[in-house]
Amino acid sequence: MSKHGRVLVAMSGGIDSTVTAMILHEQGYEVVGITMKTWDYANSGGNKKETGCCSLDSINDARAVSVEMGFPHFIIDIREEFGDHVIDNFVDEYMAGRTPNPCVLCNTHIKWSALLKRADAMDCEFIATGHYAQLHQVQDSGRWHVRRSADDHKDQSYVLWGLSQECMARSRFPLGHMTKPEVRQLAADFGYEELSKKAESFEICFVPDNDYRGFLKRRVPGIERELAGGKFVSTSGEVLGEHQGYPFYTIGQRKGLGIALGEPMYVTKIDAATNTVTLGRVEDLVRNGMTVGGVTLQKYAELPKEGLELLTKVRYKDRGTLSMVEQLAPDRVMVDFYADVRGVAPGQSAVFYEGDDVVGGGLIHTSR
Repeated sequence: MSKHGRVLVAMSGGIDSTVTAMILHEQGYEVVGITMKTWDYANSGGNKKETGCCSLDSINDARAVSVEMGFPHFIIDIREEFGDHVIDNFVDEYMAGRTPNPCVLCNTHIKWSALLKRADAMDCEFIATGHYAQLHQVQDSGRWHVRRSADDHKDQSYVLWGLSQECMARSRFPLGHMTKPEVRQLAADFGYEELSKKAESFEICFVPDNDYRGFLKRRVPGIERELAGGKFVSTSGEVLGEHQGYPFYTIGQRKGLGIALGEPMYVTKIDAATNTVTLGRVEDLVRNGMTVGGVTLQKYAELPKEGLELLTKVRYKDRGTLSMVEQLAPDRVMVDFYADVRGVAPGQSAVFYEGDDVVGGGLIHTSR
């Protein structure tokens, strides 16, 4: 019988998930490896060689480690549920004039759901991933919440705000207290020298060539023909020129606008209903507040009536801004920034921190 229980480990074939499995195996868990097939690269229509978590090489790498370490490994096909939820949402959000974050949706609504379902079927008490984040349980309330990783550069707490209490209670993040160099060294110490040098991928898995505009064109036939010729307008409403279609632009974008106005101009607003993209100066990107919907609270069941001062991140690499966060409804909050914030994009995630602790997060609806 295992020392700590039976754990289902999500293995992509990369260094992080592989070291996760190694650590848990060494700690005495009964490890079961699982690789999720989320996407067929051939269906993307891109022009880059297949790489990443869905490639045959990555699947074979994950299986090879499992065999070498003596624990079972399974491959599950979740392409249909992944496509229905993550990819369709990705396209729908851009077509609505918003900027989605598919990794958040995938983590919280697809991968964890798929893992828990298979964990139950395989009699696994726990699931584990190679995320750089930590989990903590509040002693008084018993509530679970995500906490920042020990590695500031790799911290992935931002994309985990949607995890439920059940998910967190059954999850393990062995890398949360480690830095990336330490993980690479550990892989080498385990005898996987080649793996320790394996490059990382920062692309969206189903857009491996990093060309989301090309992806949209392939997924929405006729999008260029129907939407080209929309208007660029100034913040005062003056027509500045024509654009290629509103889905091909994002809030805060400066490069690739295809228009010269004699000074740097940025996308400040996208109106899907009128196919209009508003351009302004950098100061026109400044916002002092926003509403956030689809909120999941982790550390607290609800916020105080008077609100709570929290650090709010509006992008993955955002350092965060001190804010007053007030709860308007169980799944909706109002955020007032204490300092000006640029580039608040509807559709992106807003995540609220108390120190290193994730209090909760949601999707940006409107800004002001």
